[in-house]
Amino acid sequence: MIVVTGGTGRVGRQVVAQLSERDLPVRVVSRTAGRSPAGVEAAGVEAAGVEAAGVEAAGVEAVSADLADPASLEPHLRGADALFLLWPFTSPEVTAALAPQVAKTAARYVARVVYLSAQPAGERPGSFWALAERAIEDSGVPWTFLRPTGFASNTLMWADQIRSGDVVRWPFGAAARSLIDERDIAAVAVRALTQDGHAGSRYLLSGPAVLTQAEQLAAIGRALGRDLTWEELPRPAAQQALAAAWGDPGFAASALDTWERFVTHPEIVTSTVRDLTGASAHSFADWAAANADAFR
Repeated sequence: MIVVTGGTGRVGRQVVAQLSERDLPVRVVSRTAGRSPAGVEAAGVEAAGVEAAGVEAAGVEAVSADLADPASLEPHLRGADALFLLWPFTSPEVTAALAPQVAKTAARYVARVVYLSAQPAGERPGSFWALAERAIEDSGVPWTFLRPTGFASNTLMWADQIRSGDVVRWPFGAAARSLIDERDIAAVAVRALTQDGHAGSRYLLSGPAVLTQAEQLAAIGRALGRDLTWEELPRPAAQQALAAAWGDPGFAASALDTWERFVTHPEIVTSTVRDLTGASAHSFADWAAANADAFR
């Protein structure tokens, strides 16, 4: 039995699907089991939440729990073998208070935890990603940390603008990123959840190549058969818009700092997906073609 938190989000949904394809029993935990929450999943430096997605497959059980109340998770861990953990709180203060409780609860029941962290965890010891990692390590449970670069699916933040016209206004079009397809993150997660030999590993995951944000937009345009234009949005306007959308001005500022850095220091590219799965990571063009309907 594999317990999956954030199982209705973009990565969690893929983890559930790939586990189900292997005929493994899955218990999907969300705060709103049976309803349709909305938001954008945390990864890299992007915003946090859970995207609406149904969970309907043989061997998949949907249950309710809230990581803000660690005790609510405990009944669903009984009889489980492994936990896929997506941490939904971007606040370091909240994470420092809650993550140790969640990790200690998990350690009482499961044999391994696979945590969806982020590439900046190794660089920012005070970030919520790093604090959650530390709490899991301190709990004593065998762990694997997945540290992806930016999610390809975070370009869905441009979807409203693309649906309404041919111009996207966004900051730092020259920011060069190695965005990763959520299917590839899930493929690594499934192996870490079900196979031995991954305990104590920090896997840095990326897409196969670097594209600027403007080049990502062009790839989406090709998938749609349209010519899309990038228009640079000044940082102050972007800061205001992102802070309002995400409800966390500090997190918005951190995201903008990261994008600005990628203009001169492109995001890293790794071969980890291929090394662990035997298959090359999907290109961003592959992702755009598979998700073109989301922009129509």
